[in-house]
Amino acid sequence: MNRVKIEKNGTVAYLIMCNKENKQDLDFANQFIKALDNIEADKEIKTLIITSDDEKNWSQGINLEWLQKAYVSKDFDTIKKFLYRMNDLFKKLIFYPIPTIAEITGHAFGNGALLSCCCDFRFMRNDRGFFCFPEVDVRIPFLPSMIAYAKKAIPYQNFQKMVFTGKRFTAKEMEQLNGIHKACENLEELKATTLEFAKSFDKARSIYAELKRRMYVDISEAFEKDKEIIESLQIMA
Repeated sequence: MNRVKIEKNGTVAYLIMCNKENKQDLDFANQFIKALDNIEADKEIKTLIITSDDEKNWSQGINLEWLQKAYVSKDFDTIKKFLYRMNDLFKKLIFYPIPTIAEITGHAFGNGALLSCCCDFRFMRNDRGFFCFPEVDVRIPFLPSMIAYAKKAIPYQNFQKMVFTGKRFTAKEMEQLNGIHKACENLEELKATTLEFAKSFDKARSIYAELKRRMYVDISEAFEKDKEIIESLQIMA
């Protein structure tokens, strides 16, 4: 089953999630990373847009049904492998050598919202979809790395408000919280605005990657802190 696909528009690459709710499991992580590798190998690409072909959902986050099934069957090795692999995905995206843009076409919940936080910029439509961190209600606390890279995307006081309330936010509200670059009125405006912004970039990969390495030292350190929690599987409260 294809979970992602790649398209190009000149120097802009689209990584398109194509599995309806785009819930994350091990197969999702593996396919996503492979797509990132393929796009990075294309030296003509100057910018990456991550989007969804589902007008209702961008990504609903972790496939909790799949995760719970693994817990019940005590398949802890698969759970650990999934958590490490998602960290591989998040880290690769955070330190990607070209500008990355989340084109949020619908709901971005939990790990889906965090996926967008790994991107350099976020655009979201206002007429459909919510941005939400429901972890306080589903009883899954953040890993240290998640807190670190979410803070680069959303001002910390606003991030705290989102985390502790578990509230669903519209694009306009996210714009007011400085969590997205721009709220667009509808899907058509979202796509046009995101593409126009993406085409404005023509940055050297070497300097873009080096800037990220120096700016995000704290995020690299936080990923190392994740390992103890993952190994002990302290991922639910």
